[in-house]
Amino acid sequence: MDKERKELFETERITRSVARLALPSVIGQLILVVYNMADTYFVGLTQNDAMITAVTVCMPAFMVLSAIANLFGIGGGAVFSRALGRGELDKTATVCSVSAAGCAVVTLTYTAAVALFRRPFLSFLGASSAIVMDMSMECLMVTVCAGGLFTSLAAYLAHMVRAEGRSPQASAGVMLGGVLNIALDPLFMFAVFPADKAVLAVGTATSVSNLAAFIYYAVLLSGRKTMLSFSIPQALTGFSDQKKRGVLRDILLTGFPAFLMTLCENISYAVLDNLMAAAGIAAQAAVGVAKKINMLAHSIVRGLAQGVLPLLAYTYAARNYSKLRRIVRLTCISAAGISAVIMAFYMVFAGPLVDIFLPAGSGSIAYGSAFLRILCAGCPFSAFAYTIISFFQAAGRSKMPFCLAVLRKGALDIPLMFLLGRVFPVYGIVAATPIADIVCCAVSAILIKRWFTFFCSGVSIYSLPYCASWPYNRVGQ
Repeated sequence: MDKERKELFETERITRSVARLALPSVIGQLILVVYNMADTYFVGLTQNDAMITAVTVCMPAFMVLSAIANLFGIGGGAVFSRALGRGELDKTATVCSVSAAGCAVVTLTYTAAVALFRRPFLSFLGASSAIVMDMSMECLMVTVCAGGLFTSLAAYLAHMVRAEGRSPQASAGVMLGGVLNIALDPLFMFAVFPADKAVLAVGTATSVSNLAAFIYYAVLLSGRKTMLSFSIPQALTGFSDQKKRGVLRDILLTGFPAFLMTLCENISYAVLDNLMAAAGIAAQAAVGVAKKINMLAHSIVRGLAQGVLPLLAYTYAARNYSKLRRIVRLTCISAAGISAVIMAFYMVFAGPLVDIFLPAGSGSIAYGSAFLRILCAGCPFSAFAYTIISFFQAAGRSKMPFCLAVLRKGALDIPLMFLLGRVFPVYGIVAATPIADIVCCAVSAILIKRWFTFFCSGVSIYSLPYCASWPYNRVGQ
């Protein structure tokens, strides 16, 4: 490691290290949300609820690519950072090659399956009418089937570049793709494609911008100032080697909760869209817009957690446990506090925010305002839970983040959608999400408190006395 990165991980003040790693990541995630909102905004200019619904329907299918990137990017990045913390520099090249090959193979398998079963897949995601189905089909083919590999690899490489401590460079690629997408949306919609192909236009803009981000990372990693070393042919051969199998196992176990959480979010959103379809296209379009606006708070938390994850993994592997607990405490307080401020803003300005994206005079505006206020109520609780999940991932404790990920999305909110939808039609379906976030937050608090209490001999995480050392054999339990 060079001197600057060694100082970042080992000797720099915690607040400065967290800020240097997290701030670029947060900005990058905000750009992602802005360009997702830009897609909805520009499509909303058509004053066509069916087009807005088509974009909403395709979002879960597109986000599966992020789930795959998280599996190998967060998993590979955490294993890479732990290897650096333990001084196992010979292991880092194997981690890079194995995770890159895995990301490419799984992405190609997914895109081929989507192309083969696209119609039943879109029906499951909520394309209930023929016009929505046709528009969604075009968007799906260009964003997932044609551009899926570059989208997934670009997101994967962002995680890996961040894992070696180069968070600004990692976020620059994300920003490049986002800014380019925002610029290409109106160009493709109003100058290149015909008026009735607006959904296809924004899908094409997304694929082109993600290709540009992938090229940026490829050029960045061709330089000499990187510890990342990729050899895909080497990774695809010789898996009889026990070392490679062990590395792959570590990557999958560490990254699987992040993959599962993103995948379950998409399944949950698909169920929500399907249930909402019974209330009509106006309600379905409104919930899609409310979800996208509510993504702002989640993106800040996601950026904060992903930015700090390499520092957590490195510090854990280096056995500096007193510093580890301070990082966790600072990250949790920051994430929950920022989310609480955003929640208050949404509660007050829900109507004007939704009005930006939905057709004037449409019944979907009233729905959207109510949906946004309901969804944002869970923001601070979701922020705390997501941060704790990231900590357990960084530490390689796969069981706890797995349980929390399933609890947060899937095990609790989907049954609640059906139950509350019967008691409080339409609005009860949406209310299931914040209720699940609150329960997951409570469970997360119990798990992290017990974990630190056990290793600190009865001292709670919420107080600040530090433990000079903990038995390393107990940390692995």
